[in-house]
Amino acid sequence: MAKGKKGPKGKKITLKIAKNSIKVTIDGKRRLDLSKMGIATFPKCILRMQDIDELDLSRNMIKKIPDTIQKFQNLRWLDLHSNLIDKLPESIGQLQNLLYLNVANNKLTNKGLPQEISTLKNLRMLNLGLNNIESVPTTYGALKELKEVGLFDNYLTSVPVSIQNLPKLKKLNTKRNPFPQPAEDEVLDSIKRLEALYLVNEKELCEPCLTKCQQQRDKMNDIIREPAACKRKPLFTNLITPNSTARENQADWR
Repeated sequence: MAKGKKGPKGKKITLKIAKNSIKVTIDGKRRLDLSKMGIATFPKCILRMQDIDELDLSRNMIKKIPDTIQKFQNLRWLDLHSNLIDKLPESIGQLQNLLYLNVANNKLTNKGLPQEISTLKNLRMLNLGLNNIESVPTTYGALKELKEVGLFDNYLTSVPVSIQNLPKLKKLNTKRNPFPQPAEDEVLDSIKRLEALYLVNEKELCEPCLTKCQQQRDKMNDIIREPAACKRKPLFTNLITPNSTARENQADWR
């Protein structure tokens, strides 16, 4: 950006525009939908609509979420995916009714993830995919109601055991992270153990057992052929409308 020039101003949202953007969900909740409106700054006028149940600011150009987000005490659903956010405010931990939090496809790093998220005791879904996160706070294991966690397309080399063992967890998406590959000696040991399964004549095995052994051998061959994971990988930064590659994974980052 040239010296003296400011970033995009974005569309100005007035209270009238915000009120006209209110939708009622099937279960009677009030959703303020300001997605895909070219907004660059969090609209202050919506602070006068603190009684809404759902807030959608996805697919804009917002860089910062203010501490005043805490005023939306009725919020159960907050969608901020596909913006330019690099840090979430600590006050987000005061949204105790929040069930759904989507901040995928932003610019979040480790420093941008507040520990206070671990106080959202009612949270059911947390999406942190498509960011620049290298590690996730182990304290997020306190979110006992979580059913879905998205950690895909980050820079993770491990996932805290406290998150893996969440009691109600049904889906943990960690695709396309640079997890370390098995050491060569570990692969060789696995091959030796696998070979031991074939020290009998095939005719002495029942058909299900033979099929299982063949599947295990195929799986091991795939591990041997699989290239080491790259430390860096393409990210769909600043994504508002998905390109052809990201379109295949829209269900993940939405």
